[in-house]
Amino acid sequence: MPSALHFFARGDPPARAVSRAARPGCGAAEAAASLEELRARQRGMTPTLAALVDTPGVTDILINGGRAWVERGSGLVRADVGINSEAEARRCAIRMASACGVRLDDASPIADGTLPGGVRVHAVLAPISGSGTLLSLRVLGTRRLGVADLEARGALPPPVGALVRALIAARANVLVSGATGSGKTTLLSAALALVPDSERIVCIEEVPEIAPAHPHCVHLIERAPNVEGRGAVTLTDLVRAAMRMRPDRLVLGECRGPEVRDVLTALNTGHDGGWATMHANGARDVPARLAALGALAGMSEAALAAQAASALDAVLHMRRDTSGHRWVAEVGVITREYGALSCEPALSVAADGRVTEHQAWATLAGRAGL
Repeated sequence: MPSALHFFARGDPPARAVSRAARPGCGAAEAAASLEELRARQRGMTPTLAALVDTPGVTDILINGGRAWVERGSGLVRADVGINSEAEARRCAIRMASACGVRLDDASPIADGTLPGGVRVHAVLAPISGSGTLLSLRVLGTRRLGVADLEARGALPPPVGALVRALIAARANVLVSGATGSGKTTLLSAALALVPDSERIVCIEEVPEIAPAHPHCVHLIERAPNVEGRGAVTLTDLVRAAMRMRPDRLVLGECRGPEVRDVLTALNTGHDGGWATMHANGARDVPARLAALGALAGMSEAALAAQAASALDAVLHMRRDTSGHRWVAEVGVITREYGALSCEPALSVAADGRVTEHQAWATLAGRAGL
């Protein structure tokens, strides 16, 4: 009798494939286990790994060869994902990349993609990895958090929550900075949910992550070149395309390259109310990061400073401590003096929620209409 995987490969839905392959007298428990395994294989995973991905509270799963760790918000701990050897890890990585629609093999040993359902997959094969196959899974929460949810969790103290609402209402251009996993995308999605339903949001991303609770949000996704080196669609291409799509809010999931020139140009030509994220160590480091990205686009420091100071109204910097707590730790205002770009502090927030106002707060409060 052919296996359920055989029928599934021929195009049968998982439930029908299990039914056709079931042995005579198969009980409900056996059929359910077969269906669970088939659905896991459909996602490129082992059943154990699929169950862990679907566990509430899990945000990251890291697999190094035959060993795995899981993040539930309080630090990484060892976990069993049903992968016990380097060979199994490699096969799993290749299957997951295939399920994402991207290539992963010896000729293309690094892959980045998103599984149906929103799990972001990053895989690296040996010998590029000196530690065997590396799999990094980022699990996007199924629940869409709003600004009120972030306030309740301590990510947004009341003054900062009020500021986020005011920045959206005032159509300010905002840059969210922070390290990987600090909560930039979560804050961005929550803020965009406050945009009036009558407005159109166009999101430009490397991989789909931004998921605001908004009825009119469309996504443009970067595409890597094919095996012949053709067909690439860059973030720069997408920014230019988005400007022709009548966006009320232009959103860049991550500013990390020469697309910074096009984003700043757009925000200086009437496309207000835009948001973007950027990796940075702190709010004061954002100008240096912008200058570095501007150099990739051939912009001089003076040109970058003039564009950024005019385009950006506020910087919200996210921080994550060792306990897993994420919060807006700094709020800054981009300024230009004597041709040099800087980020002046407006608010600083301690991990316990204490908020301190700084000199630039009056300027930012005025821009936000507070």
